[in-house]
Amino acid sequence: MKTSEESGFVSTSSAAHTRKTGKGQKKQKLSQKAYLKLITFVSTFGGLLYGYDTGVVNGALPYMSREDQLNLTPFTQGLVTSSLLFGAAFGAIVGGRLSDRKGRRKTILSVASIFLIATIGCTLAPNMEIMVLSRFVLGLAVGATSVTVPAFLAEMAPAEKRGRLVTQNELMIVSGQLLAYIFNAILANSFGEMGNVWRYMLVIATLPAVFLWIGMLIVPESPRWLASKGNIKGAQAVLEKIRERVQARKEMKEIEDTIKEEGKLKKATFKDLKLPHVRRIILIGIGIAMIQQLTGVNSIMYYGTEILKDAGFSTEAALIGNIANGVISVAATFVGIALLDRVGRRPMLFVGMAGTSTSLLLIGIISIVMKGSAMLPFIILSLTVLFLAFQQGAVSPVTWLMQSEIFPLHMRGLAMGISIFCLFMMNFLVGLLFPVLFDAFGLSTTFFLFVGLGILSLIFIKRFVPETKGRSLEEIEHAFRTSKKKFAAKQG
Repeated sequence: MKTSEESGFVSTSSAAHTRKTGKGQKKQKLSQKAYLKLITFVSTFGGLLYGYDTGVVNGALPYMSREDQLNLTPFTQGLVTSSLLFGAAFGAIVGGRLSDRKGRRKTILSVASIFLIATIGCTLAPNMEIMVLSRFVLGLAVGATSVTVPAFLAEMAPAEKRGRLVTQNELMIVSGQLLAYIFNAILANSFGEMGNVWRYMLVIATLPAVFLWIGMLIVPESPRWLASKGNIKGAQAVLEKIRERVQARKEMKEIEDTIKEEGKLKKATFKDLKLPHVRRIILIGIGIAMIQQLTGVNSIMYYGTEILKDAGFSTEAALIGNIANGVISVAATFVGIALLDRVGRRPMLFVGMAGTSTSLLLIGIISIVMKGSAMLPFIILSLTVLFLAFQQGAVSPVTWLMQSEIFPLHMRGLAMGISIFCLFMMNFLVGLLFPVLFDAFGLSTTFFLFVGLGILSLIFIKRFVPETKGRSLEEIEHAFRTSKKKFAAKQG
């Protein structure tokens, strides 16, 4: 006698059970996705703080520079701005090592505390020296965040969503800068007569710092870090909260296999730089990192208010104009995220660099030709928006993505530490020297210098930057070990 299932019929109770199970699985799947989104949202507040603290100085500088405040000169303006970046260079190295030893979650919790304390120090700074010291400490947190948060997201994300989730940190950075520009404009236009309005601009950053600290209390540790420390059960439990059970078990097996393989590899040291292919990878990574800064992007992100004031805007109008720079940065980052897996890395980087250099060239020429014109400030603002469209839509996303792609597994932490250290040191030099060059030579000559560096960057991209789209990390490593020509031959 056939059962109801064998006959093609299912009993009412069996069908109801199937529907209930199906609904339960869908509900669980949704809760897993929601939990991963929560983890991403909370942790990327580190990126938001990075963006706000680097962007807020744009509007705060004109007010803190007044004689009755910190009385800053062009050099000390650069020092206040760049001290954060100098700290970030060392924070990137220290933060990376700390996250390997203590865990991603604990490191981000510690970083949130540093953000809070250093922000209060900046807000209450009675003189330039205390401000520089507080900004340096704030930079340590920024640098640690720039390494730890992307690593945490990459280790939490499923492979097919890794690129999108990791680049959400870049989106939060530019969103933080946009929020800084908005709050700067509101406070300046509402309370601009108050000499210490800049203190209110700075103190706002304590709110996301508190949110990050509280949020990380409910966020789990990276499953890969837990597994690397021998806590396999803990890693499995975390994976099952953000993956389907079958996928979690499969991924856990891959993690264990990778840990076993890594155990056979020698620990990466600076002696590895003696190997020609390793030196080449490191130099390319440093080159890509420096290119991002040689566009001159942070001369606009940090000193946009001064640039627009020089073009003819009042301080209050310049602060409102900066909002357009923030909006285009966020919008362009969305476009960049969408294009990353569709367009090759080399073409995006080359077009982005060509676009930023052309924009700066036009700013320099028009500043000379139309000097004194009532239209000049609006044209300069339009060109800075165009510049940021190329920068945030192409150059910046490719920079951070390729940093995570080109380095071999056994030396990724060491190599990224070196590369990001160089990125922040170049960022530091741009932040320090731009107001000095701007004061001594004017906007046009300073931007012509960046155009010249942009041309050299285009040559570097054409000759040395590999195409990594469509390649596994193992293929990339093998290609570096073999032939430069073979690497360049396969495009996307």
